[in-house]
Amino acid sequence: MRRLLVVLLMLFSPLAIAQELGADALVKGITEDVISTLRQGKDAGNSRRVTDIVESKVLPHFDFVRMTQLAMAVNWRRASPEQQKLLTQEFKTLLVRTYSSALNSYRDQVVEFKPLRARPEDTEVTVRTEIKQKGAQPIGIDYDMQKTAAGWKVFDVKVAGVSLITTYKDDFASQVRDAGVDGLIKTLSSKNRQNDGRSKAS
Repeated sequence: MRRLLVVLLMLFSPLAIAQELGADALVKGITEDVISTLRQGKDAGNSRRVTDIVESKVLPHFDFVRMTQLAMAVNWRRASPEQQKLLTQEFKTLLVRTYSSALNSYRDQVVEFKPLRARPEDTEVTVRTEIKQKGAQPIGIDYDMQKTAAGWKVFDVKVAGVSLITTYKDDFASQVRDAGVDGLIKTLSSKNRQNDGRSKAS
């Protein structure tokens, strides 16, 4: 899973022109920006610096509220506003740690961008890319994006056809069924603290 997530972390930087670009142009421009940053700064392997890159270049272009809502499915409506806030916060932290870990494995992957199949008036599109690396099969990465007042935002990612949200949806549903919404929040918080401890130790 970490290997398949590497490409997620090449994406997204808060460019000033982000709101003016189409979804595909935004993904391409930001991907190239992040790759350039990694290559010039030799940041891969530097955990603290990689986390900074994720927070500054990735987070502004993800809709974490919608991602959490989709991952929670029907259980989102059963959570109180405070629980929803905590769930979004913990899920965001979990994804940041996951992305940072994957980005630490970045080497010299090449990203190929597929033509965007969308109409000018579409407010939801899928940007398709393919990741190529020597000695490995290409990996398809699709980004589901929604046009908002703040520009295009990612609300799901499919790696080799497998939805990131769907993967978490099954896990979240199982945990809510066993321990309730508070139990899920506690589990996510504990996992994030463990990840934070390992990050500091390294």
